[in-house]
Amino acid sequence: MIDVQSFAAGQWITPGAGARNIASAITGEVIAHAGNDSLDVQAMLSHAREVGGPALRKLTFHDRARMLKAVALHLMDHKQALYDLSYDTGATLSDHKIDIDGGIGTMLVFASKGRREMPDAHVYLDGAPEQLGREGQFLGRHICTPLLGVAVHINAFNFPVWGMLEKLAPTLLAGVPAIVKPATATCYVTEACVRLILQSGLLPEGALQLVSGGLGDMLDHLDCQDAAAFTGSAETAMTLRSNPLLLQNPVRFASEQDSLNASVLGPDATPGTPEFDLFIKEVQREMTAKAGQKCTAIRRIMVPQPQIDAVIDALSTRLAKTTIGDPRLETTRMGAVVSASQKRDVLEKAALIQGEAERVFGNPDDFNVDGADPDKGAFVPPMLFHCAAPDLAERVHDTEAFGPVSTLMPYRDLPHAIALLNKGKGSLVASVITNDPDTAREITMGAAAFHGRLYFNNRQSMAEATGHGSPLPHMVHGGPGRAGGGEELGGIRGVMHYMQRTAVQGSPDILSAISTQWVPGSATITDRAHPFTRTFAQVDLGETFHSPARTVTLEDIETFAHFTGDTFYAHMDEEAAKANPFFPGRVAHGYLLLSFAAGLFVQPDPGPVLANTGLDNLRFMEPVVAGDSIKVRLTVKQKTPRNDDYGEVRWHVTLTNQNDKAVAEYELLTMNAL
Repeated sequence: MIDVQSFAAGQWITPGAGARNIASAITGEVIAHAGNDSLDVQAMLSHAREVGGPALRKLTFHDRARMLKAVALHLMDHKQALYDLSYDTGATLSDHKIDIDGGIGTMLVFASKGRREMPDAHVYLDGAPEQLGREGQFLGRHICTPLLGVAVHINAFNFPVWGMLEKLAPTLLAGVPAIVKPATATCYVTEACVRLILQSGLLPEGALQLVSGGLGDMLDHLDCQDAAAFTGSAETAMTLRSNPLLLQNPVRFASEQDSLNASVLGPDATPGTPEFDLFIKEVQREMTAKAGQKCTAIRRIMVPQPQIDAVIDALSTRLAKTTIGDPRLETTRMGAVVSASQKRDVLEKAALIQGEAERVFGNPDDFNVDGADPDKGAFVPPMLFHCAAPDLAERVHDTEAFGPVSTLMPYRDLPHAIALLNKGKGSLVASVITNDPDTAREITMGAAAFHGRLYFNNRQSMAEATGHGSPLPHMVHGGPGRAGGGEELGGIRGVMHYMQRTAVQGSPDILSAISTQWVPGSATITDRAHPFTRTFAQVDLGETFHSPARTVTLEDIETFAHFTGDTFYAHMDEEAAKANPFFPGRVAHGYLLLSFAAGLFVQPDPGPVLANTGLDNLRFMEPVVAGDSIKVRLTVKQKTPRNDDYGEVRWHVTLTNQNDKAVAEYELLTMNAL
C-alpha cells in the first residue's frame, strides 16, 4: 500500500482525513490512498510567492533553461522507477514512453528553446523598439516579465508525468513557481516524479509543491498575479471557470478539455494508395494507445461514402490484431482504462453513441484478456461504430467515450467533410490523410477556426510524422470551443502565458537599461581600443567603433559584377537603371557594400573573435552610386553566453554615406572567446 503524500511549504505530508483509496487498473485491488483535507493552502501559496518566486526570478532565462535540462536528464536516469509504477494505471510500456519519455523530452525542448530563443537576462523583449518621437529620443517597446504569483496546475489522470512536465517546464522557464495537483487516480506516479525532482536538489526552494488529493479552497485565494491551468473534462472545467473569486480577482485561467477530435480520409486516398494504409494505421493507433485515454484521440472518422465498407473491413482487421491484457506482458498491445469507474463511464457513453450508430467491431461482453481477470480489471475492448446519417446525429458529435471508442461516418464531398468536422464545435486536433495539396488547403480554410491543430500526413511525410495524437512542445496545444479555448506549449508562446507583457516608454538610455540591450540613440562608448581586440567578458554594451570612409568607384562595381556573376542591369546598364524608379542610374551592389563594410570594421589580427555566425535584419535604405563614400558604425548591441569557451555578440551595424545618411543597416553575429 502506497501512502501518496503531498509536498506543501517544504514538508511532505501523509494522507489524512478525506483520503481515498486508489485501485490497480489491472486487478482492481487497492494499491494506494491519497488526500488530506487539512492542507494549509494559504501557507502553500505564501511559500510559493515569498520563497519560490523570488528565488526563480533571481535566475536569468538561461539559468532556468539549464536548470530544466538538468532536471530532465535526472529524470531520464531514473525513469524505470516511473515505468514500474505506471503499469498499475493500465498503461503498457509503449504508453509509458508517450507519458514519461514524452514529458522528459518536452522539458528538454523548453530548455533548448530557452537558451536559443530567449536572452541571458531577466526581461524578455517582445519586438523591436518603436520610435514615438520625431528625433528618436522618445521610444517604446514591449517587454515581458514573470508574474509575481504562483501557477496552480490541475492535471488529468491519463498522463501523470507528461501532463505535469508540459505545464511545469514553461512555468519554471518564465520564473514562476508551481503548485501541481494531479488527478487522484494516478497521483502516485506524479508523486514519485516530484520526489525525484526534489531529491535532485536542482530546483530552488518553493519552486515546486504537490497536492495529492483535493485542492480545498486554494483557488479562492488566487489573485491577478497568479495563474491556473486545467486539463480534464468539460464539466469540471466549467465548474472551475465559473468560480466567482477567480472571475472577481481576475485570475488567468487556461483550460484544455477533452474534445471530439476527428480524422478525415481524403478523396484521393483510395484503397491501394499509401495514404489509405496510413489512415488505417493512424486510426487504429489512436484508438488503442493509452486504451484510448488521450485528449487528442480520434473520436470521429470521416470517410468518403464510396470507401466506407473498405475502411470498416481494413480497420476491423487491424483492430482484431490488438492483444488486450496485463500491460506488463510483452505481448500486450492495449492495457486497461484507469479504473472501474472509468470503465463504467466509457460503456455508458458508448451506449449513447450506439443509439445513433451501429457497432461494427468490438463487444464489451465478449473479448479476451491475457494475463488478467476482465471482471476485476478495468478492461474494455476497442469499439468501432458506423453512423450512416451523421447530419442527423447529435451524440456522435457531442458525446466522448474516453476510451478505445471511435465512430465512422461518410461524407459526400469536401464541404460536407468540413461541416462534419466543425460539428464537433471545437477540438484540439483534426487530421487529414491526403496527397492532394488542394484538399489540404480547402479543409484548412474551412475548418482551421474550429481546431487548435491541423495534422496533415501522406506518403511524403509519413516516415517522419509524429502522429495525429502527439502534441509537440514546439506547437500550440489547445483549441477553441468544446476544447476549452485555452493554449499550452507552442515553444516560447507557452512561456508567455506565465509572464506579463508591458509597454515601456522613455528615452533610448532608459530603454537600454531596462532591456539590457543597446538601443539606437542611447549612449555609446568610443574611447577604447577596437572591440575585436577584447574578449567577450571585456566588451560592454554600447561600445562603438567608427570606421574611416571609403569611396565606391565604377571600377569597384564592375569588378564585383564580373567576379561574382551578378551583372543585374541596375549595376551595369546606365539607361536601364535610370528607368527604374528606385535608382538614379547605375548603383553599387548591396552585397558589395556589405563586403566593403566588413573591410572597414575588421581588425585582421588573431584575437578573441572566433567566427562570424550570421547576419540578421538586413535592409538597404538608400542607393549608392559611383563616387559616393561609405563609412561604418559598429556597436555592441547584445551579449549572450553560449558555453564555457565563447559567447555570442550581436553588433548593430549602420552604413552611412558622405551626407551621413543611412544606406544600410543590419545586425552582425560573432562568437567571441570568453
